[in-house]
Amino acid sequence: MTETLVGIVLATLGAGTPLVFAALGELVAEKSGVLNLGVEGMMLMGAVCGFAVAATSNSLWLGVLVAVIAGTAMALLFGVLTLTFQANQVAAGLASTIFGIGLSAFIGLDYTSVALTGIQSINIPVLSDIPVVGPLVFSLDPLLYFSFVLFAAVSFFLYRTKAGLLLRAVGESPESAQALGYSAVKVRYAAVLFGGAAAGLGGAYLALVYTPLWVEEMTAGRGWISLALVVFATWRPARVILGAYLFGGVTIIQFHAQGFGAELPSQLLSALPYLATIIVLVLISRDITTIRLNAPAALGKSFHPSA
Repeated sequence: MTETLVGIVLATLGAGTPLVFAALGELVAEKSGVLNLGVEGMMLMGAVCGFAVAATSNSLWLGVLVAVIAGTAMALLFGVLTLTFQANQVAAGLASTIFGIGLSAFIGLDYTSVALTGIQSINIPVLSDIPVVGPLVFSLDPLLYFSFVLFAAVSFFLYRTKAGLLLRAVGESPESAQALGYSAVKVRYAAVLFGGAAAGLGGAYLALVYTPLWVEEMTAGRGWISLALVVFATWRPARVILGAYLFGGVTIIQFHAQGFGAELPSQLLSALPYLATIIVLVLISRDITTIRLNAPAALGKSFHPSA
């Protein structure tokens, strides 16, 4: 029984990690006042580019690097449209996702039948042999460990640094930040690019660790879930990581449900993670005051220095 529970927890961590990366990146972008609905497309581009390079070069870590670059490039395109040319953020984000879905499918045509060994877990001698604690703490893959580091770094940056304070100030009132001599557009660009890099890393985790293989639209809505997680977390990093693992846990439980004797249609079980997300969002949306107090005041609003 203990081994089963340990296995479920490990699987939950693996299922939630892509969401941790993507949601933390989107959190930073939204804290600057930019709503980027292109996360799904950025994750897919990160996944396919990372997998293609890893399969071609036989270097998994080069694949991870390229995935980050691909996600950043998609974010840069979104940034140029919305921050430079003042395009509507919602429309540009949706277009970015559609573009990413189509382009990733085209790039991945030659890689759908390719399989990789993938990035393996690290087993720390002696420590990894400790019952229960060893497998859960000292036998994880490097990118999962890095997701913890990224969470801590984002939390520290947002609430313990002057740069983080500036980013949050831009999200509240870019006009005020600009009047104080700071470039609100540059701050937003940096936040958007970070969000793209994190989304690309989330895609790399799917294609090079969690699966590892390439399947068209393999993100299966995780980009949209990441967007929902930011709202679920009321724009707080700690709640983002909690929500990511909650979704990951529901995803894994539906795989084990039938094994535990649950006589439910497989289609319903597959829909459970998304149903849980919708229910949580509905419950949160009822508390309008909390959302208004925590959401960046300038979220989704275009800003131009000359305006």
